[in-house]
Amino acid sequence: MYDVAIIGAGPAGASAAIFCAKAGKKTVVIDHDLSITRRAWIENHYGVPQISGPDLVETGKKQAEKFGAEFVKAQANNVRQTPEGLVVETDQGQYTARHVILATGLYTDLAEAIGLRTKPGTEPRIKTIVEVDSQGKTHIPGIWVAGTLAGVSVHTIITAGDGAKVAINVISELNGERYVDHDVYKPAP
Repeated sequence: MYDVAIIGAGPAGASAAIFCAKAGKKTVVIDHDLSITRRAWIENHYGVPQISGPDLVETGKKQAEKFGAEFVKAQANNVRQTPEGLVVETDQGQYTARHVILATGLYTDLAEAIGLRTKPGTEPRIKTIVEVDSQGKTHIPGIWVAGTLAGVSVHTIITAGDGAKVAINVISELNGERYVDHDVYKPAP
């Protein structure tokens, strides 16, 4: 049983995984490795002068793995509620979690298959997004959405930030109180 299962390992999903794993939550990330970020060249991501999309994705995954997130290369096909929790069904097996974060970018097939409410997108070339509240919650308890699928801009820095925001909200719900993750810089003597 995982605390959090994240579907999608692009900027939103990997960012969510970093925060969840760093907070000590048992985290699995399920990804089919088809993120549109893998085709990007990025020169507008704060703190990074320039980076290829594949390098950004791999860096994000390594950061999340550093804190204990597990990555599974698989295609998620369904999420269903059971008395034990939410079960993510993939072509490589099933994963049970207390919360699921969908961060599938412009891919809406899974969201639609599990019955999430959708609406027209507002970004160019984004036809459909999922209805979420300001925290990233959907109308199905335990299922959250982050990034472009939730209607935020496709820019990597924005989707990464939204993934972090949703993760903080999930962690806060799991903890029963507001969670904050701040490390303190300790200069060398």
